[in-house]
Amino acid sequence: MSAAKVTLSPKELELVNNADWILTKNLIIEKVYQLFGVVGNRFLLDFAKYPALANATIFTPSPKIAKGEQYLQLPYVMLDYPRLFTETAIFAIRSFFWWGNHCSIHLVLKGEWLAQYGPSIDKYFQLYGKYAEETKDWYIGVGSDPWQHHFNRDNYIRMADWNGYSVTQLPFLKLAKKIPLEEWEDIDAFMIHNFNKMLLMLTEY
Repeated sequence: MSAAKVTLSPKELELVNNADWILTKNLIIEKVYQLFGVVGNRFLLDFAKYPALANATIFTPSPKIAKGEQYLQLPYVMLDYPRLFTETAIFAIRSFFWWGNHCSIHLVLKGEWLAQYGPSIDKYFQLYGKYAEETKDWYIGVGSDPWQHHFNRDNYIRMADWNGYSVTQLPFLKLAKKIPLEEWEDIDAFMIHNFNKMLLMLTEY
């Protein structure tokens, strides 16, 4: 019995004969990696502006950048800082580049860190309201997996559409913002601005 013949479509055949597109893709991923390196160094510098976090062990590990090919079948690059992951507690800010989709930044709190910093986040959204210019672009996680970063409605909804009373009542908290890849020139400023906004939420309200 002969094996079934595996065929390629005309588009697939064109791509498999063209090395240029994959080399360009690799170059883009390397540039994202470099960009996140610059952003991670800036995160380290900006952290020093927040005395309330000066002794927090969460900021001891240095920024970590990783890349892969298969987040929902597409390449990605991610930067984690701060990054503390245990079975019962999470404190992380993850910057995420997702090929063909967007860049995003995610605050993840669970366990003792959510109990400690959640009330300040509640006060931030109570102060400005859910529909203000200051808060309208924030998304809150509603999924069951803290490490999903897409913005489908089973994972994130706009904060304005959330009916919860306090983030401290959640099994874990995820807050996020995203920026289109078409706004490439603004991605570093977007990440740095919102990293600082997240730290302000944790310490100033």
